[in-house]
Amino acid sequence: MLVSKAARRYATALLETAKEQKVVDPILKDILFVKNTIDGSKELIAFLKSPIIKPDDKKAALSTLFSKEVNKLTAEFISLIASKERAAILHEITVAFIHQYNQYAGIIEVEVRTATSLDAKQVTNLKKALENSTSKKVELDLKEQPELKGGLMVKIDDTVIDGTVKHKLEQLQQTFLETSMELN
Repeated sequence: MLVSKAARRYATALLETAKEQKVVDPILKDILFVKNTIDGSKELIAFLKSPIIKPDDKKAALSTLFSKEVNKLTAEFISLIASKERAAILHEITVAFIHQYNQYAGIIEVEVRTATSLDAKQVTNLKKALENSTSKKVELDLKEQPELKGGLMVKIDDTVIDGTVKHKLEQLQQTFLETSMELN
């Protein structure tokens, strides 16, 4: 997901404040709760993005939704976002905060695509291997894609390691095409 500069700035400010108050982990828990709540409701997304709904109404709704569920700092932050008429980017802010928290905590998100699901032992071994090679704590995003035929594809930031059967077949096909062109 693309995140705006404004969302990154708000996320940075929240993380810095959380560090100062030594409440980073509770704030992360709150932000994950807010993000999951927004992700789970198309109506809430539409409500927050609607230019027709007044900022005070958004602020009141967000307060009702979250004030009893989150820390005081998080509740005040959400209230500030709504007051500044930035409720439409609240989801982006949560995404940016999680990304910045991961950098702060030395965690990298790794996308792994497989043709079939991995068992618990395979996931553990893969995670250990990735942590050893990156020297960071790894958070796996596992997805099953049967069209890969076999093997796995790993994406770390902008680097993709493609060890899928589908990729190998495409490489082989390309080699055959290049060879046949040279023979003609």
